[in-house]
Amino acid sequence: MLPAQNQTEPGRVPGHIAIIMDGNGRWAKRRMLPRAAGHRRGAEAVRKAVMGCVSQGVKFLTLYAFSSENWKRPPEEVDDLMGLLRLYIRQELQELDENGVRVRFIGDRSRLSDDIRRLIEEAEIKTGANAKLTLIIALNYGSHAEIVRAARDIARDVKAGLVDPDDITEDLFSQRLYTEEIPDPDLVIRTSGEKRLSNFLLWQSAYAELIFLDVLWPDFDESSLAGAIQEYQARERRFGART
Repeated sequence: MLPAQNQTEPGRVPGHIAIIMDGNGRWAKRRMLPRAAGHRRGAEAVRKAVMGCVSQGVKFLTLYAFSSENWKRPPEEVDDLMGLLRLYIRQELQELDENGVRVRFIGDRSRLSDDIRRLIEEAEIKTGANAKLTLIIALNYGSHAEIVRAARDIARDVKAGLVDPDDITEDLFSQRLYTEEIPDPDLVIRTSGEKRLSNFLLWQSAYAELIFLDVLWPDFDESSLAGAIQEYQARERRFGART
């Protein structure tokens, strides 16, 4: 265990960390490598983040793996990202299961290939009983689309007479999101120095602490995670109240 990890306060470790994994392309460009090399190195950082959360006692980790806007990237880059996803699930699933990690996926699966959907289902079923850490992978995910989907779902129930408009609450709305059984994130981390949420968990992150790291995602490791947790622990969370 790294020395920095020993400095975190176990009682104040965030229960749910969400990460916008940014910087693979810039990491590769600085080394005059193809973007695919950055994505492959980024997949290694995913493993470090997962195992770091396990060792720190974090209960939920959400990773922004592929946004609904990422389809606009060149087809060869999209293919490479999907290939890495296949490889990650096949290679890491056994170790995740052995380490008590439950795997879940959120996002619109309709555009994904049949084999990826089968891999997703296999991972969710195989690890469904694990409870040490829940790893949520946001795949073909966009928060605007998620919110519209939830609103449309509720509207259908209102039209069918199943829901009274006066009974629509924040809790009811939250139950229609992809994250219905997942607590809202306590901490949202974005790597690469960019300072925006990029359509990621907008509803769920209303009171999350936001930390923007200059480190590029392929260089993110257990020490980076511990440093972000330490900064989180130094903050005072008020949830809109006054001290």
